Amino acid sequence: MTAPLTPPPPPHERSAQGAWQPPDAKSAAYGPQTQEAHAPGSQHAEYAGHGWYGQDGPGMKTEVREAAVISVAVALGGVLLGVLWWWLAPHVPLVGAVVNGDWVVYLKDTEGEQAIGVDGTFTLLALGFGVVSALVVFLLRRRGGVPLVVGLAVGGLLGALLAWRVGVWLGPGEDVVARAREVGKGVTFSAPLKLGAKGALLAWPLAALVFHLGLTALFGPRDPEPEFGDGAYQGPPAA
Repeated sequence: MTAPLTPPPPPHERSAQGAWQPPDAKSAAYGPQTQEAHAPGSQHAEYAGHGWYGQDGPGMKTEVREAAVISVAVALGGVLLGVLWWWLAPHVPLVGAVVNGDWVVYLKDTEGEQAIGVDGTFTLLALGFGVVSALVVFLLRRRGGVPLVVGLAVGGLLGALLAWRVGVWLGPGEDVVARAREVGKGVTFSAPLKLGAKGALLAWPLAALVFHLGLTALFGPRDPEPEFGDGAYQGPPAA
């Protein structure tokens, strides 16, 4: 007499290995689009084309090259500023005299404001050059950038220094005693062109920076808002 055979287990009691598993509750609720949205690298692929802050610039190397060219071009404008300063600045009158056999030079008008006018002329011209250079740079390169702003400031400072030296070189000689001997005792002659307030050298770069930043803030390009793809997480559906 044989023992009865053990019946096979029902289908629902079989081993879970290799069997079909129902989808997770959250996965079933949110659907496959949510899984694609949270897939690794999906956000990187989405923003690789234009980035979080709009289109990419021309590149750091290109910006540095453009900044160097702008700096040199702006600095060369100092030659024109120096010529205008020498031409428009008021002349400081001097007079030579002989005291105890030695030549001495003194101001003809001790209460005159010609020396202040020399500094003021340079400052006003430098401010105008700063505004013009900032406007030209903005029209040529609207996007701006840190290298561009630095190049503009450096070029303005170098241009102011060059203008100062060009104006002094074009003006009367610095040996006032020799000049007094040449023109004679009691004859009025012009003093050398001198920049008394060295802070005027900063007028050009500061004006260029402020005006360029203002133009960029008012009329510069705007970066588009970051766009999210259609597969982004939209939240669980309404019950």
